[in-house]
Amino acid sequence: MERKTRIIATLGPASESPAVLTRLVAAGANVFRLNMSHASHPWVRTCCARIREVAAKAGTPVAILMDLQGPSIRTGDVQEPIRLVRGTQVEFRNRSLRAAAEFSVTTNYSGLSKDVQPGDTLVVDNGVLRFRILSVEKGRVLGKALNRGVLMSRRHINLPGVRLRFPPLTAKDRVDLALGLELEMDFFALSFVRDASHLAALRRRIRQAGSSAFVIAKIEDQEAVRNIDDLISSADIIMIARGDLGIECPLEELPIIQRRTIKQCIILGTPVIVATHMLESMIVNPVPTRAEVTDVANAVFEEADAVMLSGETSIGRFPARCVEVMDRIARRIERSGGAGYAEHAILTRQDQLTVRAAVVLADSMPDSAMIVFTRRGSLARDVAHLRPRRAVIYAITPDSAVQRRLLLCRGVRPVQLPFQADPQATLNEAIDALRRTNDLKKGQSLVILSDVLATNGRDVGSIVYRKA
Repeated sequence: MERKTRIIATLGPASESPAVLTRLVAAGANVFRLNMSHASHPWVRTCCARIREVAAKAGTPVAILMDLQGPSIRTGDVQEPIRLVRGTQVEFRNRSLRAAAEFSVTTNYSGLSKDVQPGDTLVVDNGVLRFRILSVEKGRVLGKALNRGVLMSRRHINLPGVRLRFPPLTAKDRVDLALGLELEMDFFALSFVRDASHLAALRRRIRQAGSSAFVIAKIEDQEAVRNIDDLISSADIIMIARGDLGIECPLEELPIIQRRTIKQCIILGTPVIVATHMLESMIVNPVPTRAEVTDVANAVFEEADAVMLSGETSIGRFPARCVEVMDRIARRIERSGGAGYAEHAILTRQDQLTVRAAVVLADSMPDSAMIVFTRRGSLARDVAHLRPRRAVIYAITPDSAVQRRLLLCRGVRPVQLPFQADPQATLNEAIDALRRTNDLKKGQSLVILSDVLATNGRDVGSIVYRKA
């Protein structure tokens, strides 16, 4: 049975070779993520070429996601690791200033002292070290350690609840984006999105370059959570990035944020990804913990469009096995049903009501498939929005870029096929192609949605029922 939940695998030293990429595709990876926090431009060029070569040999579509670093605050280099006990005072200063305290580190964000105030919390190294800010001067912030630990070079800094005055795209983001546009990436993820205007700024640059790539909003801090409805309505896709989000928000709030975000995305029809620490122990172990299995299962049960592997496939010892495990969990949970959030889906257009009628028809038959003809992908996305219970959604499109972008829609199997002048001929050719790949059985019930006759530049669906 076709797996509905999509799998994103992050590339890195453990998975960059053609041999491992081939195994990842065979195991079920649909999208490869390139993390620009660590990637060099020559490496990105090499990986893109390899991914496309592997996909072509496998005869399967594979998409590429460029994850822009965003406004990442990090400590500078320290000559010797600083060993902290509770109460140790550490100065965080601009690079241009000299140390004014016994323990002092620089940061790469010159506006730190303008954005924080005494009493705020400063978190270093993914939550390992926590500081209470004691005082703020121009270019300097003095913090008191709240726990023991070791402060080392180039460690990530979080400021829970603090509104940072970063631009939507950093200088590095703009350079990386230009590379991604040149290499025709399918998705761009924007880190630390705070409001819809940030997404608009990124989308504007993408469209000005002539690209139709989708924009992914990474939900990583409290401000994004407060603005979640606007972000869901503005983004092409939402990513619940639980690494930084779990530092920026209280840990006990994280499952609630995840569940509410998935539900709202499904109600509004925006694809949603659950990311970070899903099979973390498999970086070093060949099997996941029972808690990790349950975590992945919960995301699948809630009917997220995709789940994402990070360190598991980029630096882990068992990258292909991680995808295999995620694939097995997803297939089993999908057979058991889902949360049913799509029952509350908000439909505002007439063509969405047509799609609902098609989904109801497909769900009424035990052995059915849905074939959706779509030029731009929006009709297939509308079908995925309603989460058909049984039928696989075969999205037929003449555009290979649309085919790849549909790889992050739950339950959609995108197929590239040229559209002929005669819609009936196109339909017959699509059915023949799906029979040849054993996706359709002779006599199987088909619910067909078509925008082949679309006018005025819009996808307009019409329903056809027939046997394969």
